[in-house]
Amino acid sequence: MSANTYEALNAKVGRRSFLKMSAVAAAFGVTNSFASTNATRAATQEEIKNPFPGSKLIKTICTACSVGCGVIAEVQNGVWVRQEVAQDHPVSLGGHCCKGADMIDMVRSEVRLKHPMVKQNGKWKRISWDEAMKGIASKLENLRQTSGPDSTMFLGSAKFGTEQAYYFRKLAAMFGTNNIDHQARI
Repeated sequence: MSANTYEALNAKVGRRSFLKMSAVAAAFGVTNSFASTNATRAATQEEIKNPFPGSKLIKTICTACSVGCGVIAEVQNGVWVRQEVAQDHPVSLGGHCCKGADMIDMVRSEVRLKHPMVKQNGKWKRISWDEAMKGIASKLENLRQTSGPDSTMFLGSAKFGTEQAYYFRKLAAMFGTNNIDHQARI
């Protein structure tokens, strides 16, 4: 055993760490006592079998990146309520990464942007997709005219498939710059 390992094993616990660990232990003890009371009831066999009656299972793919892992989304009344991995999917073979496992929370998030927005007079205002595209295009063209095409940087995404990455690179070249990279390198 090295000296560093020996010192780590014999490290002293400070007052603050001791109080934190004591608080966690007390909280665990209190919440554990609730588990042994009748505060909750056992789920019925029907609830275990189907907690969302009338829901539909929809095979889809994860959109976190361009791999396209299989997801089976359970939808009830138009709302994504639960998901499972697609065991028979040829790409993911029944697995997910942490982003894919969290896809349902991303889709259902209350802070998810669902429409183009622009800030005017200090307040966010919803605009149409045409307005958003025209606004971005005019700002890019103005920047290219005033500062040159190399004043911009095009950043690709892990969501791009091979063909999308090809077209994105062509867009940067058409704009007049070689300043292109992938967002994972930032």
